[in-house]
Amino acid sequence: MSNDERICSIALTLCQGVGHIIAKRLVETVGSAAEVFRLRKELPERFPGLAYASVVESLDNPEAFRRAEQEVAFAEKNRIDCLLLGDERYPSRLRDCEDAPLVLFFKGNTDLNRLRVVSMVGTRRATDQGKQFCTDFLRDLSELCSDVLVVSGLAYGIDVHAHRGALTHHLSTVGVLAHGLDRIYPDAHRKTAIEMLAEGGLLTEFLTGTQPD
Repeated sequence: MSNDERICSIALTLCQGVGHIIAKRLVETVGSAAEVFRLRKELPERFPGLAYASVVESLDNPEAFRRAEQEVAFAEKNRIDCLLLGDERYPSRLRDCEDAPLVLFFKGNTDLNRLRVVSMVGTRRATDQGKQFCTDFLRDLSELCSDVLVVSGLAYGIDVHAHRGALTHHLSTVGVLAHGLDRIYPDAHRKTAIEMLAEGGLLTEFLTGTQPD
């Protein structure tokens, strides 16, 4: 069983019955994902009154570690950062959420803890007026506050126009994806996604092989 905290954190999320909330509570209580596995037989004593028997059994999971090792190898090969819950670069606003993911995968170059972050999302069937609003709003925003991070989802419509508007006006922009970093969906936005890597990036909580459903 590995002591690599990245591998242990990913493996913990792959164990049946361990969702984001339980995983975060376990790690915060014992100090690390590696310690969760090492102390798994002691967990019922540390969490009295909670039904952790099935969770303890699910932690004996070599397959989860094998899958986690594959994911870390893919990340290293493709220069993807595995941001762990306790890392300084992990988005601090997200860390405060009860169900914050133990691991985020990030490819790019920006500070996810900017003082000012603007999220722009909207319909996939954007009107010309909506597209123009993205352009105008981000132009004005860049003049008022150039050190802002624009976040969206790289989807059709408003999302991709928010990213493109940010790039046009030299604002950092990050796309939060509903799939792993082994693909770009929709494929039509691949050029925009690549351009975002220089002053922004792509962020996801999902493993490779995850379908964008």
